[in-house]
Amino acid sequence: MNNSIFGHLESSLNGYLTDLTRRGESADSATAPPIAQAELPRVVAALHAVLDEHRPDDQGRCPTCRKRLFGRSPAPCRAYLAAHLCLLVTEDDRPFNANTPGLSTH
Repeated sequence: MNNSIFGHLESSLNGYLTDLTRRGESADSATAPPIAQAELPRVVAALHAVLDEHRPDDQGRCPTCRKRLFGRSPAPCRAYLAAHLCLLVTEDDRPFNANTPGLSTH
């Protein structure tokens, strides 16, 4: 693990997400709703905050992902693409190759 501030942030965030995943997977019908009520709005707010940083400009390009001063940023933005693939692509929509980056089963 990286001992920088980023390393500590990354570690605590990964720990939170791992714990939340574990709690969600082991929740029964009585404990799932309180977990969802408490945690789902926080996760959605975090995703909104990240995606707000990657809001496309008038040409549909992400100014945050721009690599060079005068270079064109990727379209679609990698943050939006990752969110879309993780949240909206169903198992039936996924390509046959499970090793495709960004298409891991969570």
